[in-house]
Amino acid sequence: MGHSVRKSPSVPYGADETIYVVVDDRSKDNKPREVEVERTDFEAVLSDLMAGTFVDPVRVVAFNTLEHWSDDVSTTIAREIQCRCDMEGCGIPQYLTGFMETYIGPRQAPHC
Repeated sequence: MGHSVRKSPSVPYGADETIYVVVDDRSKDNKPREVEVERTDFEAVLSDLMAGTFVDPVRVVAFNTLEHWSDDVSTTIAREIQCRCDMEGCGIPQYLTGFMETYIGPRQAPHC
């Protein structure tokens, strides 16, 4: 099974910018498991996740090569999604249920 990565042309070499990579399991829509999609900011990741851009997100990792760090931010993202859904008075979208349960468990009180 091959892996492919879409690269963001908006991040110049050496820029002090944090990049977020969403690992999405596309095998559920009969496409090969493949997609890692880069986003250049936290809000874009949240917007794309909540809009259903991903079939089955399994992890979100942040990288900053200039500062030499990376971090799995999946729990932070899941908590923020929970907070936003709570503020809007809506439930977690079905396509995010697995992601949310993996990182924060079944429905919990907001951690805002």
